[in-house]
Amino acid sequence: MEQTTNQTANPFASEPVGKLIARFAIPCVISLVVNSLYNIVDQIFIGWGVGYLGNGATNVVFPITIIALAFAVLIGDGGAAYMSLKMGEGDSESVKNGAGNSAVMVLFAGVIITVIFLAFIKPILTLFGATESTNELLREYALQYGCIIGIGLPFTMISTALNSLIRADGSSKYAMFSMLLGAVMNTAFDPIFIFVFDMGVRGAAIATVMGQVASFIVSVVYLPRFKSFHFDLSAFRLSGKTCGKVLSLGVSSFITQIAITIVMVLFNNLLTRYGESSVYGPDIPMTAMGIVMKVNQIMLSILVGIAVGAQPVIGFNYGSKNFARVKKAFIIAIVAAEIVAVICFFIFQFAPMAVVSLFGAEEGQDGMLYNEFAVKSFRVFLLLCPLNGFQTVVAIFLQAIGRLVKSAAVTLARQIIFLIPAALILPLFMGVEGVLWSGLGSGCGRSGVCARAFAYSV
Repeated sequence: MEQTTNQTANPFASEPVGKLIARFAIPCVISLVVNSLYNIVDQIFIGWGVGYLGNGATNVVFPITIIALAFAVLIGDGGAAYMSLKMGEGDSESVKNGAGNSAVMVLFAGVIITVIFLAFIKPILTLFGATESTNELLREYALQYGCIIGIGLPFTMISTALNSLIRADGSSKYAMFSMLLGAVMNTAFDPIFIFVFDMGVRGAAIATVMGQVASFIVSVVYLPRFKSFHFDLSAFRLSGKTCGKVLSLGVSSFITQIAITIVMVLFNNLLTRYGESSVYGPDIPMTAMGIVMKVNQIMLSILVGIAVGAQPVIGFNYGSKNFARVKKAFIIAIVAAEIVAVICFFIFQFAPMAVVSLFGAEEGQDGMLYNEFAVKSFRVFLLLCPLNGFQTVVAIFLQAIGRLVKSAAVTLARQIIFLIPAALILPLFMGVEGVLWSGLGSGCGRSGVCARAFAYSV
């Protein structure tokens, strides 16, 4: 009786659903967008201070950042989903153990990934697109930038995972502050290191790591302040059962991030290969498409933020079997995500040059070709971006209610199953522009899989 009363008094069960989602989604969107802005802010300043080859170098390094974030959200989003479900069931002991095990796992993962990346940085950067056919200066910039960014990987992984747990604890504003602090520091020091101290891509990397360390410190300070439980040493003792459940709940988020990495690495190599035999050359397509992918990541961050903001509401009410509130939360998240996706569609189709110009002004023949390919990339590759709102929310909804296989299927369809075959086949007939059209070719197919998986789950 006492457990039922406590659940009824819980705001997840009693407050208006729209108000709850807004409370969690807005800070979550800001946090995720800020996280995505780290690399984009670097690119903007590098574009003006170093040139498009510097931006090409950050595109080469970017996949390792996404890999690190993939493991961070695997653990952090999985831990957050686990906490929400257990809070809905009234099991505070499991909530505590889920959070503690998540913190330990992300610490180990951060150290391991950093050691591997720094030990094998040259072959990894070659794999990511810095091949012999690319400009030698671009490869040097990538090495300079990557060596410093690698040092910051554990800090950004831990802060990202902890922020997911902090949001699940109900302190979404605190998580937002953690991310904002890092972004503000990065933005403030980027121009100082690049323009005042003339440190080029090294300066941008140092500013990024400084921001990541600041976010890490703020996130760790929250550990003894969790509201839904109080940590003790037993919470940090790894349990195979708890870790397995956390990881299974985070697998959809992990696949999403890893898929982005696979796509970026594949695209970098395809654009370099087919670009070399085109009027654009090997460097322009890879650099221009890198900007498109990162701007697209901003849109996806907003969509994911909306869906993740609804996740604790969905998870709690699903765990307490209040399905009417689950349905209402899902509908609100879908409508909000689609509004954002449609607005982005109009920007990408009718004002792409305004976005491209943020990343520096290139002159001469190379500048004209660079702008031409970048504009074409926005208009073609992101033509079906309005579909992403539905796809993103459905994937995270299925994750929140524990339908892990279907969630993974939706995510794989959206990022891998249709996109990669299209990217490999179309350039054979269309050259470097075939890579761009692969985004359009995969859109309808992945939407069908998404709708089918959802229909069989409700």
